[in-house]
Amino acid sequence: MKVLKDILSNIPTLDIIGNDDIPVKGLAIDSRKVSKGYTFIAISGTMVDGHQYIEKAIQNGATSIICETLPNSLNEEITYCKVQDSKEYAGQMSSEFFEHPSQQLNLIGITGTNGKTTTATLLYKLFTTLGYKGGLISTIENKIGAEIIPATHTTPDSIALNALLNDMVNSGCEYAFMEVSSHAVDQRRIAGITFKGAVFTNLSHDHLDYHKNFKSYLEAKKLFFDHLPTSAFALTNLDDRRGNVMLQNTKAKKYTYALKRVAQYKAKVITNSLAGLQMNLDGSEFHGRLIGEFNAYNYLAVYATAILLEMDRFEILTALSNIQTAEGRFDYFFSNKTGKTGIVDYAHTPDALEKVLTTINDLRERDTAVLTVVGCGGDRDTKKRPIMANTACTYSQRVILTSDNPRSEDPDSIIEEMEKGVKITDRTKVLSITDRKQAIKTACALAKSGDIILVAGKGHEKYQETNGVKKPFDDKKVLTEYLEV
Repeated sequence: MKVLKDILSNIPTLDIIGNDDIPVKGLAIDSRKVSKGYTFIAISGTMVDGHQYIEKAIQNGATSIICETLPNSLNEEITYCKVQDSKEYAGQMSSEFFEHPSQQLNLIGITGTNGKTTTATLLYKLFTTLGYKGGLISTIENKIGAEIIPATHTTPDSIALNALLNDMVNSGCEYAFMEVSSHAVDQRRIAGITFKGAVFTNLSHDHLDYHKNFKSYLEAKKLFFDHLPTSAFALTNLDDRRGNVMLQNTKAKKYTYALKRVAQYKAKVITNSLAGLQMNLDGSEFHGRLIGEFNAYNYLAVYATAILLEMDRFEILTALSNIQTAEGRFDYFFSNKTGKTGIVDYAHTPDALEKVLTTINDLRERDTAVLTVVGCGGDRDTKKRPIMANTACTYSQRVILTSDNPRSEDPDSIIEEMEKGVKITDRTKVLSITDRKQAIKTACALAKSGDIILVAGKGHEKYQETNGVKKPFDDKKVLTEYLEV
């Protein structure tokens, strides 16, 4: 069993009060998860200051406390360690506690606004198909081999992340693929993690409720690449105008991919249909089941990553051609009874919505219509709400604005903010229906044979959150019901 001084071996401490030779049975940053013999790490978070819960952690069994500010009253039976930045050191301590699991895996991090889940999932499925046991850490789910572990965050906190990576190591995983969110980078959740490689997909308007401005959002993504070791590779999308920014200060080996610019890994879309993508991928003819140019980028990123991980080129292309996308990502189905097509997609940013709708318009017949059902989440970036509505109107013949996950906000107020983005000339084609189920039902009723209905924003989610309560709700289930699939 580790003792406290082992956990602190690489941490610059400011002060230690008490015995640092005591055993550490576990780590926690949440006082409610503390058990007897645990070390509690007090972190000043965006919503809660963990220093307020030091006494509660001690009551729950903590025998040592890591903090930035010592409590006014000290317990003689407790060891206190004062550090400069407990958020940063929580990750390093977690890594030390679990014997540095990330160093025992080929761990690849994928970051960007859109495409993270699809790219990570495709990589996991590809390496599984190639015969390797792998792990997946994503928005939808976490996986250790075939075992599914529910995901609560895109990127778990540093302790949960190291524990999960440790479980992967212990189960025999060789590779792991994880989404790296901007929140996780900014909150130092990946501190102490060693990556074999990093992939940048793209950057567009999102999470400005947290980062406040686009510059800070960009810098959070870039920081992930800045901290890569020289032994890692950095792979970036050169067609995105921020792609090169990711490589500016990285020590990792630099690689690029693109559809439109000169890059080390290239691809070209030949045909795009509901049957999938026909592409020239790195000089070879390739057919994949995914649809749309945005998925051509995902395919190319996955292919390049697999090549950089020294997989066989022919085996990559063969396996990749038969792999399905992640749940809720351009998930489409056709009703033989009504002649209508339904699509469920997680698109919850203006850029993602535009890409999905552009793809749909490329696929539809001239005399058919696109009907879009879309909302915006509460307690999130408010600036994108009118933009989302405007984007939906620009690329759709009919639009129904509805509720997404309103959380603590009034859903009608969210819709009113979206309506501000509707131009006067588009008002006749827009309906506002707060009830999401009724909105989907209405879209299905308005659609004619040959029309395409897109339900955007929630994708894989199986709930709708209102006033802190999550109630069962599945876009795909509701849409297939009213489409009579």
